[in-house]
Amino acid sequence: MWEEILRQLNVSQWVASIMGWVSVNSLRIPVALVFFLVGRWVAKRLANMVRHMVMRHRSDGLLANFLAGCTYYALLTAIIISALGQLGLNVTSLVAILGAAGLAVGLALKNSLSNFAAGAMLVLFHPFKVGDYIEGAGTSGTVQKLNIFQTILTTPDNKMVFVPNGKLLDSVIVNVTHNTTRRLDMVVGVSYDANLSKTKEILLSVLEADDAVLKDPAPNVAVHELADSSVNLIVRPWVNTSDYWATHWRLKEGLKNALDDAGISIPFPQQDVHVHGLSLGEKEGRPLDEAKPENA
Repeated sequence: MWEEILRQLNVSQWVASIMGWVSVNSLRIPVALVFFLVGRWVAKRLANMVRHMVMRHRSDGLLANFLAGCTYYALLTAIIISALGQLGLNVTSLVAILGAAGLAVGLALKNSLSNFAAGAMLVLFHPFKVGDYIEGAGTSGTVQKLNIFQTILTTPDNKMVFVPNGKLLDSVIVNVTHNTTRRLDMVVGVSYDANLSKTKEILLSVLEADDAVLKDPAPNVAVHELADSSVNLIVRPWVNTSDYWATHWRLKEGLKNALDDAGISIPFPQQDVHVHGLSLGEKEGRPLDEAKPENA
């Protein structure tokens, strides 16, 4: 059976053809291999040169990595075609075949091509740079690198997130660290019995005593909401973006301690319950367990 299969496949003829081609091109094969290896080394060097040139003139890691990647893969494609030409293959026909195959592959990998185009758009419009903390495509993190197909983020708990460029471009991108200053928004609830003027003075004193709180714009404290169980005050200091979370946590603790020292309570949510339709025994003040029906 196996002999019949091998006969139908003409394996021996294929092997003979390959061996004949190798014997004819025995000198061209090592030349093509050396050409490919040297060409790939040159492509890497040129890609690194492009990266360093962009970094020197624009200090933009995103653009540098993207252009370096495009340069490397474009040169590598040309090197492979040239290496095949060294083997005596018809490069013109090969390019035509690769073009047709590229069209078919492009249709099959349209998402990858859209990610490539999205990467170019991200580089062009520049909504973020390496080191920025961004939110987009349902995730968030610090930008580490923009490749030709994906953007690499690092989360605060040190996880790597690979986001397709297409999804990132199609989403709302929030650049958290783009501006040098940010506003903290904190809500503090106090009792309805509290003196609001005194409470606001205490909260402002905590803000003014913190060195990380900026003087300009000045911090602000105002009544934000008359809630069910408390009067909610909004506390809004401005801080440097790099100090945002450390100041947020420190002020939360400081505001709580200052209110405790002043005897101003932060009330728990509470609700009054009114019961209607009580029995005669309940109206007379007897305990509920003694107010039983007569036929009990």
